[in-house]
Amino acid sequence: MEIIGYLASILIGISLGLIGGGGSILTVPILVYLFGLEAQHATSYSLFIVGITAMTGAYRHYKLGNLEIKSGLAFALPSVLSLLLVRKILLPALPDVLCTVGSTNVTKNALIMVVFALLMLAASIAMIRPSAEPTQNNNPQYKSLAIMGFLIGLIIGFLGAGGGFLIIPALLFFARIPMKQAVGTSLLIISINSAIGFVGDALGGAPINYTLLLSISGIAIVGMFIGTQLSKKINGAQLKPAFGWFVL
Repeated sequence: MEIIGYLASILIGISLGLIGGGGSILTVPILVYLFGLEAQHATSYSLFIVGITAMTGAYRHYKLGNLEIKSGLAFALPSVLSLLLVRKILLPALPDVLCTVGSTNVTKNALIMVVFALLMLAASIAMIRPSAEPTQNNNPQYKSLAIMGFLIGLIIGFLGAGGGFLIIPALLFFARIPMKQAVGTSLLIISINSAIGFVGDALGGAPINYTLLLSISGIAIVGMFIGTQLSKKINGAQLKPAFGWFVL
């Protein structure tokens, strides 16, 4: 199963490289079902893996001039705040067994995976459905962007997900920036959120197998380079529906 897990890790980077998202909704299931990690620990690992992979992609987009720094910071700062609130206060406060339904215990790990499944369902539908890119303007709605950042930060913190498929629509509709800039800026936001979230977990004493973590991250980064090369030949807009069906 671990061999399959390492092979699947390539898809994390390929997805991020091709369409600027999707890596996070693959990472946690890979860590839980193929590497046997507990769901809460998998969210910590996911923050590092997705974060360092997204950082690699963000640097590439910076070189290409595809980063909207002001819009990215307007989104990232409040999302970092809500992310830390969730990971330092909410998650530790939740008991391991939330409730009992009949003879079945509903655990915190089960809740994380159920919510994650719902996110994957919503993300897959968003990718499958055709959508027109909003028209660009020169007046980004920074207040709305900050509110969206705070709300999406709650989801990122709870699930350890980068949130690319939530961030990109927010940038398109509230920052009104073109798709290429939205992808690059999304990777920047993901890398900031994930890095701070992981550091918070590590300093908090979360158990981390750095050999496993760095191995998966290295493979995901290789996937990122493959994805960025493929993106020059494959239209990301055409690939999104196919990837959406795969996630579904």
